[in-house]
Amino acid sequence: MSWDRQITIKSAEELKIMREAGRINAEALAAVRSIIRPGVTTADLNAAAEEVHRKYGVYSPFKNYPGPYPYPASICASVNEELVHGIPGKRKLKEGDIVSVDCGTVYEGFVGDSAFTAGVGEISETARKLLEVTEASLYAGIEKMVAGNRVGDISAAIQHYVESRGLHVVREYTGHGVGRQMHEGPQVPNYGSPGKGMLLRNGLTIALEPMVLVGTPATRVSPDQWTVCSLDGSLTAHFEHTVAITEAGPVILTALED
Repeated sequence: MSWDRQITIKSAEELKIMREAGRINAEALAAVRSIIRPGVTTADLNAAAEEVHRKYGVYSPFKNYPGPYPYPASICASVNEELVHGIPGKRKLKEGDIVSVDCGTVYEGFVGDSAFTAGVGEISETARKLLEVTEASLYAGIEKMVAGNRVGDISAAIQHYVESRGLHVVREYTGHGVGRQMHEGPQVPNYGSPGKGMLLRNGLTIALEPMVLVGTPATRVSPDQWTVCSLDGSLTAHFEHTVAITEAGPVILTALED
């Protein structure tokens, strides 16, 4: 997938707008999380997010996003071995599943982008560990999002956290800058070397998104041409926040509360 790699520094006023985009996005994800249970379809999850978007008169940058064909939904809903880009539809969630939900919101021309993975009812210990490690690795990466560090410091922190706990980070898909475009520069892999890559500056906004697999880092694309799955069919998880680098340190723009 290709995208505009322009790197943009946001002003204080633009960060305020992005915070509101992120808050609305968090509300949409909270609405989705609230209905996750056995018997609910992934289309139902999409409908819950779209209801929040209608409430605020905003929209998802995911819908009609160019690819093998225009992406047909406002969220991505990826179940079990599906890592990212799962298309919502008739699939019913079952007890023990895990579902990753990625959502974007455009408010006054700026994008908020975030994701979570949640269990459906009681889940296995393997799944529970996967969710805990993936979410914690996101915050390990966020801690490195300070001016003067480099992109590689973020990437290495995520990789070390995940791999030291016996899991694997994806190689083909990355975090990214975000702003007026859903995909801007810099590209932020979930693996790398400290001290390498672009220098971080205040005003950068990055959608940081660890994507973690239980079996191996290898993936494949499903016949629907969008859904990315683990090659070996093992469980996967995905957590994401849009984060601003500021003089006061990293600020999560897609949190529900400040």
